[in-house]
Amino acid sequence: MTPSTDPRLLVHAYVDGELDPAHALEVERQLAGDPALAAERERIEALRRAIAQQLPRESAPPGLARRVEAALGLRAARTVSHPSWRALAASVAVAAFLCSGATWLALSPGAGDADMIVANHMRALMAPRPIDVESSDRHTVKPWFNGRIPEAPRVIDLSSEGFPLVGGRIDVVARTPVPTLVYRYRQHLISLSALPLGRAAAMPPEQIAGYNIVSWTENGLAYWAVSDLAAADLNAFAKAFRDAGPG
Repeated sequence: MTPSTDPRLLVHAYVDGELDPAHALEVERQLAGDPALAAERERIEALRRAIAQQLPRESAPPGLARRVEAALGLRAARTVSHPSWRALAASVAVAAFLCSGATWLALSPGAGDADMIVANHMRALMAPRPIDVESSDRHTVKPWFNGRIPEAPRVIDLSSEGFPLVGGRIDVVARTPVPTLVYRYRQHLISLSALPLGRAAAMPPEQIAGYNIVSWTENGLAYWAVSDLAAADLNAFAKAFRDAGPG
C-alpha cells in the first residue's frame, strides 16, 4: 500500500475481497479510525445488498471448475511456436470468471465459512503462487505461521501417505486471518484451513461450486480441507492428517 493510494479505492477492493491479508488488516485499521471511510464502506455494502436482493442467486454448474482446469491444462501441454491472441484472451476471460466467482461466493448474502474457505481456495488456484511460504519442511512452515497469527495449526508432512506438504499461506475468513496449509495429491492441490473452534463448527462433508469439503475438530481448532479431489481421496487425506502424530 503506497501513500498515494486513494483510501476509497482500497475500501472498494476490501469489500470485494481483493486485498491480501496484510492490506486487508491495514484497511480495517483505517476504517476503525476514520468515520467517513467507515461510512463509505457501509454505502458500498448496502449497494451490494440491494443488488443481491434484486438478482437471483445461481450456483455454478457442477464440474465447471474441473472442466476449466482441464482445458487450461490441455492448453499448457501443447507446444506452439507463436502465442495466439485468441488463446490469451480466452485465458484472461476464464481467470476473470473464476476470480469473480470466488468473490461472489465469499460476499453473497448468507455466505458462511464454507463459502469463504472455498473462495479462498479458488483464488489461490488462479494466483501466480497459491502459497505464501513454499516448503515441504514443517520446521520451516510452522515457525513462519508462529510469527504472523496467534495460534499455528499442526504442520505435518504426509508424503509417506501420498500427500506431500507444499507450504502454507494466510487466508481471511470473515475478516479474520486464518492459517492454511497446502498439500498436493498428484496434480491436485488441497487447502487445509484451521479456524478457532468458536469461529466455525465442523460439518458433514459437502460440495460447493464443484469442490469437495471435509471438516473436523481437534485441539480447539476446526480444520477444513478443500479440493477438487474425489470425495474418497479427500477423506483419505483427512484421515491421514488426523491419524498423524503431533506436528
